[in-house]
Amino acid sequence: MMRQKWFDEARFGMFVHFGLYSAAARHEWVQNYERLTDEDYRPYFDHFDPDRFDARALARRAKDTGMGYVVLTTKHHEGFALWDSALTDFTSVTACGRDLVREYVDALREEGLKVGFYHSVIDWHHPDFTVDWNHPRRDDENAHALNDGRDMSRYREYLHGQVRELLTSYGDIDYLFFDFTYPQAKDGWEGKGPEDWDAEALLAMCRELQPAMLVNDRLGIPADFVTPEQYQPTAPIIKDGVPVVWEACQTLNGSWGYHRDNTDQKSATLLVQMLADSVSMDGNMLLNVGPDGRGALAPRDEDVLDEIGQWMALHRDAIVGAGHAALTPPREGVYTRRGNRLYLHLFSWPMGFVHLPELAGRVSFARLLNDGSWLETSVTDPDQQADLMTPAGEAEGTLTVHLPVRRPDVLIPVIELTLLDE
Repeated sequence: MMRQKWFDEARFGMFVHFGLYSAAARHEWVQNYERLTDEDYRPYFDHFDPDRFDARALARRAKDTGMGYVVLTTKHHEGFALWDSALTDFTSVTACGRDLVREYVDALREEGLKVGFYHSVIDWHHPDFTVDWNHPRRDDENAHALNDGRDMSRYREYLHGQVRELLTSYGDIDYLFFDFTYPQAKDGWEGKGPEDWDAEALLAMCRELQPAMLVNDRLGIPADFVTPEQYQPTAPIIKDGVPVVWEACQTLNGSWGYHRDNTDQKSATLLVQMLADSVSMDGNMLLNVGPDGRGALAPRDEDVLDEIGQWMALHRDAIVGAGHAALTPPREGVYTRRGNRLYLHLFSWPMGFVHLPELAGRVSFARLLNDGSWLETSVTDPDQQADLMTPAGEAEGTLTVHLPVRRPDVLIPVIELTLLDE
């Protein structure tokens, strides 16, 4: 599908969660987790001052990390809009005089990155959004009575109106991530399903206003791609025999919004392994950052992104424009493929040799991608037992690549194999 061509090419994007919860600094669901009322939550609005939110620096950071697109939370479940919405005064413009969505869109376009919006269909601030099992007020005394007078039809009109604003005020938008639908009942409360958003009409409006835009699957109806969150699939996603377009949404430390005291930080090595793993299964990875209460990235996040960017500068070809290879990789890693180039991402470094099934007679050249250095290859004899220092005994059709003893000083070494006549 032409709509997703850029998405399949990019493979790697940045998610940005920023809102009032960033100043709370204890998870983007803080209002839910701590059962905060609007009055409890109001100080974060009254003191919202993102003086260090620099959209241009953020766009440059994404580009330098090797990412092709960025997705910003235009509104999270708290209901706070980061643009100049005419439908509410609960906005960044009211709070601090800045349309942060405008700054973000302009910065991404300057860097040549694709523009993505996240928009929550949930809104705990809106007076017509009914209390349910996800709502911060669900445990109030006589909580069910809070729904007296609330009207989801009025909220739907508001939801559709805000999406229309976003899709008509900022030019061409490449990607829209809705979040999220939960139709099941729980703890004596109903959930919310596609009918609560009028999902069919909402998606139709998106198609009308931005026909080239990708839309995710979280309205509760089929759309362009699916979004596994905080876990990695183990194979390409297939439904009814047809490959499914997918994107793994991952965090740096388990929290989407800034969480000052969360030190559960993933290493750059693990994150690059997750990225390569996603691409090997024809998926993308959307890696989240949560700017702090002043709008800046934490030094720990900058450091990890810098490490990933250094790896991507050397190994970009193994990720961008690459995808699944219908070959069995060795136990040490995974394959990605781009045209006639096959890339072996070595998650573990073997001593001396790596054996590649199915590739004997199919490879014209092998090299380490980080420095372009040639690697010797040979075909091992399946009928001969290993003799002293000579590898043998591998299955027929196995190509053996000879490796230096010392592992290259990169997060994950990659061997590039040029395939013959392919």
